[in-house]
Amino acid sequence: INELSQVPLPVMLLPDDFKASSKIKVNNHLFNRENLPSHFKFKEYCPQVFRNLRERFGIDDQDYQVSLTRSPPRWAGSGRHLLLSADRTLVLKELSSEDVADVHGLLSHYHQYVVQCHGQTLLPRFLGMYRVSVDSEDTYLLVMRNLFSHRLPVHRKYDLKGSLVDREASDKEKGKELPTLKDVDFLNKNEKVFVEEEQQREFMDKLKRDVE
Repeated sequence: INELSQVPLPVMLLPDDFKASSKIKVNNHLFNRENLPSHFKFKEYCPQVFRNLRERFGIDDQDYQVSLTRSPPRWAGSGRHLLLSADRTLVLKELSSEDVADVHGLLSHYHQYVVQCHGQTLLPRFLGMYRVSVDSEDTYLLVMRNLFSHRLPVHRKYDLKGSLVDREASDKEKGKELPTLKDVDFLNKNEKVFVEEEQQREFMDKLKRDVE
């Protein structure tokens, strides 16, 4: 990111930008040896493309860098595939090498759509993709914008999919301090989401555009 900050933004992205990558190899003998490996490699995929996406989503590169590096991210929830940045603004999803290939396959169309809609979309906001190699073991990470507020606490959460088939949280899940409830639970609790008319119109416009 620091290197890119010295490079002017290109007027337009070229096909090669969607295949490009940058790599660094770190030999760490002195700094924070208790927590960092002595040797590791870092690869950033399509740096100019993701830089362009961050700009279109209104994310400053320096803020992005600070969010990723100021403090170690932590695991989100009970799974081991999602990390949350320390300031809770970014989500890091662990990928397989096949997932990385899939992202490469859709990235050009995704970028084109983000340009067309001026970043106004309900789709996940992809901000960067990386590979970290330690002792010949590769970890792939996709960085996305966290849609939940990083300032307000979450008191109740639902995973809603618009179906009632097998869409009720288990008793084990409901016993958790902050369970993830589902569609049937939403109806049983007679929950409602109140959205102002203008916000509703904007939401539906984005949704229709995203699925066309």
